[in-house]
Amino acid sequence: MPQYQAPLRDLRFVMDELLGYPAHYAGLEGGEDATPDLVNAVLEEGARFAQEVLLPLNQSGDQEGCRLEDGEVRTPTGFKEAYAQFVEGGWPGLAASPEYGGQGLPLSLGMVLSEMICSANLAWGMYPGLSHGVADALRQHGSEAQKATYLPKLVEGVWTGTMCLTEPHCGTDLGLIKTRAVPNDDDSYTLNGTKIFISAGEHDLAENIVHLVLAKLPDAPQGSKGISLFLVPKYLPDAQYNPDERNGVSCGALEHKMGIHGNATCVLNFDDAKGFLVGPPHKGLACMFTMMNEARIGVGIQGLGLMEASFQNALTYARDRLQMRALSGPKAPDKPADPIIVHPDVRRMLLTQKAFAEGGRMLVLHAAQLVDIVEAGQDAAARERAENLLGLLTPIVKAFLTEVGFEVTNEGVQIFGGHGYIQEWGMEQLVRDARITRLYEGTTGVQALDLLGRKVLMSQGESLKVFTKEIHKFCQAEETNAELQEFIVPLARLNREWGELTMSIGMQAMQDREEVGAASLDYLMYSGYVTLAYFWARAAKRASESLGGSEEAFYQGKLATARFYYQRLLPRTQAHAAMIKAGARPLMGLAAEDFGLGFEV
Repeated sequence: MPQYQAPLRDLRFVMDELLGYPAHYAGLEGGEDATPDLVNAVLEEGARFAQEVLLPLNQSGDQEGCRLEDGEVRTPTGFKEAYAQFVEGGWPGLAASPEYGGQGLPLSLGMVLSEMICSANLAWGMYPGLSHGVADALRQHGSEAQKATYLPKLVEGVWTGTMCLTEPHCGTDLGLIKTRAVPNDDDSYTLNGTKIFISAGEHDLAENIVHLVLAKLPDAPQGSKGISLFLVPKYLPDAQYNPDERNGVSCGALEHKMGIHGNATCVLNFDDAKGFLVGPPHKGLACMFTMMNEARIGVGIQGLGLMEASFQNALTYARDRLQMRALSGPKAPDKPADPIIVHPDVRRMLLTQKAFAEGGRMLVLHAAQLVDIVEAGQDAAARERAENLLGLLTPIVKAFLTEVGFEVTNEGVQIFGGHGYIQEWGMEQLVRDARITRLYEGTTGVQALDLLGRKVLMSQGESLKVFTKEIHKFCQAEETNAELQEFIVPLARLNREWGELTMSIGMQAMQDREEVGAASLDYLMYSGYVTLAYFWARAAKRASESLGGSEEAFYQGKLATARFYYQRLLPRTQAHAAMIKAGARPLMGLAAEDFGLGFEV
């Protein structure tokens, strides 16, 4: 069975030493409760729950999967009991408002817990995963009656939530949805339609499931401007807010998937289901974006969690597995062969895993700080800056971390060799589970268009300038630091080039809008590599300042990993820049009808 130990030392390095979380929490409205002692207790207990409760269910849950019996989904053995422990421990309400029964701790603490859960058991973690987003959407857009009825139950965790967007005939283009909502004589609506790919859409873990559903009213305008948002519970609550009458929503089928077998991905049928409008009519997409943006960061955390799990298991295997001798001579002369960690190519793969996982953690925890500031910052200007910066970084967190996350899990299989392809080691499961992260909550291509088209070009580059200015100030402050020049010089150059590439794409797009789509994927990947380079430079600075103490090896490891990232991974930006500069012509020059097979079908 694969192993996992929560990376508490690295979490503390990023939170306390690199990003200054103690001072950050002290500056939040209501953040005084997040003392170092309490945060440490949350990390320790969260690690215990992930390692001891969730990890043992990961492989068995994958092999057993979910079952649909008479319209009810049965989750794998142990999942229900684990969820009961999760609720009993108060974890669902960790970062929720005390007004509705939550503990009121910063949202970033919940994200740290999410990483541990995703590493230990991604499929299980998806059941409570969207509930916080549903609660947040209702808190911001729901009526007072809706908040009173649903939020305490969601915060407690006895009810869970879903997000119902996609339909069989449409994916990202939500303007094409066919689900209809007809108003009734009271304040309710009758919904009819079918939604697919609904994670945790039906299960036996909680007593009720709250679906947020996109649908169109009879008078809806065409396209995405005609979408409304509805709350549709599995069971309609009674006057005491307890589950009562079964609503007209049912699971028609379970999707047969490549991975995340332990999570029920459902086809949901809404047959005269009673629903309640959330927010204004025809403004549902804007309301749902409250949840969608949070979900996108959550998927980036999934990529991070899977990277960490793959790296840990690959590292353990590489230290133990004996094969061949080192090219420079035996390193374990008392053994019949050397451990494979001595071989340069194995080290390349391990360091790739380490650099992306640890760099990804820096990015995620920085984004988590921004979420805290947007939600509970006490300075209006700081909140506005954080919101702009978070808008820029969200597609990078989601798409870049899931792209490299899939690469990292693949490298994990490669390090194991043939054993990685065998089910019992668990490495192939990580690859299968990681593959979906590049698809749901918006594919990589969709995130790339969002980053380049909406966040950067539509703002005339202003959102990008906020971040590149931050990087520039860091480079400027360290330009005379001789120990950091190997990081500062290339980072400053790439930071300038980032702006130049952006301007070039914008100029070309004025002549041909296809240039945006042609450049977007490479632009996103370029942006991701530069973003991680910034955090690795900051980590190198902190590590170099901490050498000479009792943790010399830890900080030397940070410096070595930073050097590997800069010398072996960051050069990938050159290829992405070249492909950006190639423009749209190589992609759009071939007519669609000329995409032939070369023979008659």
